[in-house]
Amino acid sequence: MALGKRRREEDENEIDMTPMLDVVFIMLIFFIVTASFVNESGLGVSRPPVSDQPPPDMANTNIVFRVSESNELTLQGRRIDIRAVRANVERMHAEKPEAKVVISAHPKSKTELFVKISDQAREAGVYDISLATDE
Repeated sequence: MALGKRRREEDENEIDMTPMLDVVFIMLIFFIVTASFVNESGLGVSRPPVSDQPPPDMANTNIVFRVSESNELTLQGRRIDIRAVRANVERMHAEKPEAKVVISAHPKSKTELFVKISDQAREAGVYDISLATDE
């Protein structure tokens, strides 16, 4: 009888893992289902078609801002601060009213700089803004 009693005590002392596994699988299914509905937002950029003709000289007809890989901003070969973009665009647009703003950025530069430049150009009254990438 002592042997039967000992075996019953061992059976009672075991932990049943089935409810815990059920909870883990239900949580896994929940996370998989909710993760599939995450909608990431982004900035859509439409690229112009590729042509064999060389581009026209942008420096003479447009206001060209160049952004380097290290996020340095230059205008006509001189380095400027982001806060000076609006004043420069207003001055140059007064000289050439048909001029467009072109932002020539390195592919590894920050998008934040493009957005700041385009916002400053819009505040200066120029709404024709283009993005170009350096090779």
